[in-house]
Amino acid sequence: MVGYMKIGILALQGAFVEHAAMLDRLGVQHFEIRQRRDLETEFDGLILPGGESTVMKKLLYELDLLDPLIKKIQEGLPVFGTCAGLILLAKQVNGGQLCFASMNITARRNAYGRQLGSFYACEKFADTKAVPMTFIRAPYIESVGKNVEILATVDGKIAAAQQGRQLVTAFHPELSEDTTVHQYFLEMIG
Repeated sequence: MVGYMKIGILALQGAFVEHAAMLDRLGVQHFEIRQRRDLETEFDGLILPGGESTVMKKLLYELDLLDPLIKKIQEGLPVFGTCAGLILLAKQVNGGQLCFASMNITARRNAYGRQLGSFYACEKFADTKAVPMTFIRAPYIESVGKNVEILATVDGKIAAAQQGRQLVTAFHPELSEDTTVHQYFLEMIG
């Protein structure tokens, strides 16, 4: 599809392997970002996977990745955050600390409860078809600010949104066979 693109996947913790498998399925080059020198590689977009947002933030800080990635996102690097990645990008977080704080959304951590709050849905995404949505200890978006487009809702709660070149989902599209959401991100990059 768009094999000339190269996507960096934050690989400190969480579901980064599943995102890599999805990009492989789409024929898109990718690499793991684990340390500062990995940022020397040229890349067209960044995926922040699901996992534990507080652990990721701590590691981003300790490995001196936070400030350079904030700078890249501020300069327009397309970024896709799933679950914990949504929390990392949010400008406001209920029940958590700010990290990149680049997207004009308010996120609620563990909004559906702990592991027992995990569930599956199938809803429309970005006015296209219904896509499978796996929620695992998921956040949701309580509110959106200026320039944020809501892309999906589940049971009246915002499950996906976009602001410019930033895309977030409260669910894990990488845990299904459906490539719709990843294709949407790649098309967003152009």
